[in-house]
Amino acid sequence: MFNKILIANRGEIACRVAATAKRMGVQTVAVYSDADAQSKHVQVCDQAVHVGGSAPKDSYLQWERILQAAIDTGAQAVHPGYGFLSENEDFAKACAAKGLVFIGPPASAIQAMGLKAESKQRMQQAGVPLVPGYHGADQSRQLLQREADAMGYPVLIKASAGGGGKGMRVVEKKEEFIPALQMAQNEARNAFGDDSVFIEKYVGSPRHIEIQLMADNYGNACYLFERECSIQRRHQKLVEEAPSAVLTPEIRRAMGEAAVNVAKACNYSGAGTVEFLLSESMEFYFLEMNTRLQVEHPVSEEVTGIDLVRAQFDIADGKKLDPKDPEIRGHSIEFRINGEDPGRNFLPTPGVITKWKTPSGPGIRVDAGFTSGDVISGNFDSLLAKLIVTGATREQAL
Repeated sequence: MFNKILIANRGEIACRVAATAKRMGVQTVAVYSDADAQSKHVQVCDQAVHVGGSAPKDSYLQWERILQAAIDTGAQAVHPGYGFLSENEDFAKACAAKGLVFIGPPASAIQAMGLKAESKQRMQQAGVPLVPGYHGADQSRQLLQREADAMGYPVLIKASAGGGGKGMRVVEKKEEFIPALQMAQNEARNAFGDDSVFIEKYVGSPRHIEIQLMADNYGNACYLFERECSIQRRHQKLVEEAPSAVLTPEIRRAMGEAAVNVAKACNYSGAGTVEFLLSESMEFYFLEMNTRLQVEHPVSEEVTGIDLVRAQFDIADGKKLDPKDPEIRGHSIEFRINGEDPGRNFLPTPGVITKWKTPSGPGIRVDAGFTSGDVISGNFDSLLAKLIVTGATREQAL
């Protein structure tokens, strides 16, 4: 096992990774921007290295500085957390080139699943069910309009390189398509530097179900059941739970097996999540794969008893998956705590945290990256912490 790792992230996920590393006796190196010099993740790690200005592009996305920090501090591996560089295949390749272990999937798998349209073509070849749609390379507006017309409205326009609801539009009528397409492309170009989109038949009132995957470097893969993430605002998840209250054992097994097929289709290793839409008639369709740890991973940990960060470390260290099949134990729900103002349509709200008080007790877990006196910066995502509650039943958890 590694003696020291660098955590290429900030906030609650950096603190979360550091907590597992400490339990394993692994030393940690934090990186920080100007805005985060006094942040909690800097305090909980054994060492900390300044990597640039407050904006992410000047610090947490500067992978040359981050890799140099790893080398200078003697770290042997890099954990990317989520967001920032976690799904950047060039960063994964750069780690390998510097002799550092990237605690995540191979760069080839990140690349294969990174572009949503191309990944859907790959999944179609693997026999994974897809929502009817157009995922082609031709991005002419006339062709996209024809494809949408042929599907019948409503349709969903979605950025191929997207995530977090950016570059996404639901179109109800033919005459609304071109204006919506232009807005989606502009938003995608600004957010991801790529304005390509795909179009799918819009599934009304779906449930958002995702399967937690683990795969090792020897071709073994398993699923650690599902999380339901249907409660969202502006396509951002707010409440996540495991297991889903509506899945039958048969559907759970079918979704899990489909997710394993996804992993094997791209030679995946490490922790990953395959997201599906579940229709009102209980048919499920592949949505996308996230080639990283998810914000909502704690609920899967709570109901399986498996530390997913530790499992990531073990797989990156060359260990095989535990052949014992996991079991669901109880019910767990995660609530995201965001620095937002409900009185202003939940806009992100920077400022000083004057008082921070967390609950505790049986069945209560708080993963946080902040405490009293910390400053919420306007440069980053508004997520501050996660409240995770677990009980023998869903009612107890609630």
